[in-house]
Amino acid sequence: MGESRSKIWDSLSCDNNRHWDVIIVGGGITGAGILREAARQGLKALLVEQKDFAWGTSSRSSKMVHGGLRYLAQGDFKLTRHSLQERERLLNQAPGLVDRMGYYMLLQKGQFPGRFAMSAVLKLYDFIAGVKDNRYCNKNTIKSIFPGINDTGLTGGCYYTDAVTEDARLVLRVIQESKNSSAADQLAVLNYVKAKKLLKENGRVVGVQLRDMESGKEVRVNGSVVINATGAWADRLRNEVNTEKRVRPLRGSHLVVPHHRLPVSAVATVMHPQDGRPVFIFPWEGATVVGTTDLDHSANMDMEASITYQELDYLLELVNAHFPSAAITVKDVLATYAGVRPVISSDKAAKSRSRKPSKERRDHAVWSDDGLITVSGGKLTTFRLIAQDVLKAAEPLLGKKLTDFADDRVFSPVKTDPEKYFAIDAARAKRLLGRFGDKSHAVLSDAQVDEHGLIGDSTYCLAECRWSLRNELVVHLDDLLLRRTRLGLLLKEGGVQIFDQLKALFKDELGWDGERWQSELDRYRSIWKKHYSLPVKS
Repeated sequence: MGESRSKIWDSLSCDNNRHWDVIIVGGGITGAGILREAARQGLKALLVEQKDFAWGTSSRSSKMVHGGLRYLAQGDFKLTRHSLQERERLLNQAPGLVDRMGYYMLLQKGQFPGRFAMSAVLKLYDFIAGVKDNRYCNKNTIKSIFPGINDTGLTGGCYYTDAVTEDARLVLRVIQESKNSSAADQLAVLNYVKAKKLLKENGRVVGVQLRDMESGKEVRVNGSVVINATGAWADRLRNEVNTEKRVRPLRGSHLVVPHHRLPVSAVATVMHPQDGRPVFIFPWEGATVVGTTDLDHSANMDMEASITYQELDYLLELVNAHFPSAAITVKDVLATYAGVRPVISSDKAAKSRSRKPSKERRDHAVWSDDGLITVSGGKLTTFRLIAQDVLKAAEPLLGKKLTDFADDRVFSPVKTDPEKYFAIDAARAKRLLGRFGDKSHAVLSDAQVDEHGLIGDSTYCLAECRWSLRNELVVHLDDLLLRRTRLGLLLKEGGVQIFDQLKALFKDELGWDGERWQSELDRYRSIWKKHYSLPVKS
């Protein structure tokens, strides 16, 4: 992203006559995807995010780029087909960032659906994706793949593949691709900037009044169309022009535990003994993740979502029912995280929440209201298609004809040869290339050699931290530890072991003195304790 925040903000303030084609509000995967497609169309686009990029749902997902097996089982062939096509596209274009992983649907005696029904669904799933990965595994095979699995009632498992990603880095990589495009001089991207209110003329939205949440300064920006891509928060901005309530926020919470305490090498999909819901246990960035829950979220949406004690207990019960010998307790939990997913309901259903959360549809919706285009819902996997639908809805307001979206690339081909440039193992090279693309060589070359080593059991190094501080609009310590990297989730006590090293990096790259560092450290510890640690029993 290059330029400093202050320079970008000053350019907005000094150029009051500049007219943007699109002003995108929301810096999650949907907003990033819209920016990418706008850049491809040669549009003048501004993206602003009230918090940090990927601060909301897009850093708190279940990390899966998948076709939605359950949607196929429910008969939603269109969503499944689109999701699988996009999954394969991302696997091909972003190896190291989006990677194929084996999934095992564990089967219990008397469980529905059983082996033959699941096998039939998986064959169709693979056929739509154009792969042949599914097979049945007997009980002994499952026990060898998942040591310590509870085999009482276990009959076997159905194997297939989907994909896993680092969701926050996916957002940043998409934004990076936009800024690396030929239209880069027509784009601007800013975090910690709030869309305070919509600007209207003759009943039509013509821009946004922005507030820099760091300085308190405000500026008015004008555009042909304002795009509301705020996800679970979409009703809030849309209600300035339309009182309808269509978004139902659902919370999904997860546990992160050390991989050596729950050593799985593939995704285990297991049924919760309490309610029969499927929950994932899977390897991620050097740790093991357990999740997710699926509950209505009624807490203050301006506060970070947090796991509740009841959800913690629910997920621990699941783990110990299926891996009893591991004896996982709260003392084993490295971190927790909770995300709020936006699902689309009718106005009445969104208000009453009468439908079970798991029964709500996961496809997206786009609404046009007098110059404001709002999008919400959808899946992480289909962000490219969602972005295209948004720009198609915006086309009548732009006053210019868009191309036919024939170019299906999200990520440009990476020219860097990992074997030539990285004196590290091939898996690490692939991971760095996936996270940073052609910038990956600079990530290491711009750092000191002793910053190249992996930190603890994580998949990150201090060189990545230095690069982010220098190039990725890091404003706060939590930006670096919870989104640019995931060290705050993967290290004990939120990363206490590297605080001294980070203090030196922040001084080098951002000029933080001791007072600023202590202030940021206090802020980070408060955020981590409230929203990423263990909940307080109520």
